Amino acid sequence: MNVIDFRSDTVTQPTQKMREAMANSVVGDDVYGDDPTVNELEALAADKLGYEAAIYTATGTQANLLALLSHCERGDEYIVGQQAHNYRLEGGGAAVLGSIQPQPISEGENGSLSLEDIQAVIKPIDPHFARTKLLCLENTHSGRVQSLDYLKQATALAKSKGLASHLDGARLFNAVVKQGLNVKTITAHFDSTSICLSKGLAAPMGSLLCGNEAFIHKARRWRKVLGGGMRQAGVVAATGIIALNEQIDRLAEDHDNARYLADKLSGIQAFQIKQDYLQTNMVYAELNYAEPSKLTAYLKKHGVLVSAAKTTRFVTHKDVDINAINKTVDLIKRFFVEEK
Repeated sequence: MNVIDFRSDTVTQPTQKMREAMANSVVGDDVYGDDPTVNELEALAADKLGYEAAIYTATGTQANLLALLSHCERGDEYIVGQQAHNYRLEGGGAAVLGSIQPQPISEGENGSLSLEDIQAVIKPIDPHFARTKLLCLENTHSGRVQSLDYLKQATALAKSKGLASHLDGARLFNAVVKQGLNVKTITAHFDSTSICLSKGLAAPMGSLLCGNEAFIHKARRWRKVLGGGMRQAGVVAATGIIALNEQIDRLAEDHDNARYLADKLSGIQAFQIKQDYLQTNMVYAELNYAEPSKLTAYLKKHGVLVSAAKTTRFVTHKDVDINAINKTVDLIKRFFVEEK
C-alpha cells in the first residue's frame, strides 16, 4: 500500500536524482574541511542567501542551537515567540547546553511578535538581569508568512538596541515563493539565518546556518562540541545541492494543493478551516468531533497518516498530489457516514 502522509513535510522522499547523486557523490572528511560536496553546498547556500559563509548541520534543531550558542554567552538571553519552534520544540537546548535564557513573548497577529512587546522585555544593563543579546524570529510560522515590512521593523528595532537577529527559516522558501521575493530581500535584515533541506525541499536530511565568516567559524567549533562533525557528509550534502537548485519553485504546487485540500475539507461538516493560517502548505482544521483518535486510526488503516486532534494540521508536500487528496477526503467522508 502506498502511504499518504499529511503529518509533516519532513516525510518527503528524496527524488531519484537525489538518490543517484548520493551514490555518485565525491566525498572527503568534512571535519578537516576536505569534503568537496559539503563545501559546494555551503558555498551555494551562502551565496543564495547573501551571506559570507554557511555551515552544514545534521538537523534544523542543531542549526538553531549553533546560532544561539554563537550569538550568546552564558548568562545572556534571547527574545523568542512563545510558540516558536526553537523555544517550544527543540528540547531547551540553549538553556541546557549554553546556559542561555529564553525570554518568550506571546505571538500576535499572523504569528508575529509586536514591536512594543519586544522593546518591553529588553533588559537594562544591570547585574540583576540576564543580558539581552538576540532576537529570534520564525518565517514561516505555523505556515504563516511574515511580511517584509514587519521583518524590517523588528530587526531594525533589535539593531537599535544593540541586539543581533536570527531567522529560523526552516520553511523560509515557502515564504519566498508565496511572496514572489528573492530570498536575499528577507535575509539581508538578519545577522544569521537557518534553512532546512529536509522539509518541502525533499532532501533526506540536513540544514544550513548562514552568517558572516567570524560567526560561522564560531559555529563550526560549537558543531564539533555538539558531536556534529559528520566526516564523509558529501553523500547527503549532494542532495542538498539539488534541493536548493531544483526544489524551491516547486513549492508553489504544495501551496496550491493546500488550498485545494482546504476547499474540499470545508465541505465536510465536522471540519472548520482556520482561513488565516491558510497561506502556504499547511491546512489547520478545527475538528468538531469528540474522538479524533478514531479518525486517525481509521485513516491509518486505509493508508493515510494524519495527526488528528481538536485542531488537525494537514501538511502538503511533493509526495501528496491531487489524487491523494481526493482519496483522503473520500475516506474522511466515509468515516463520518459510518460513525453515524
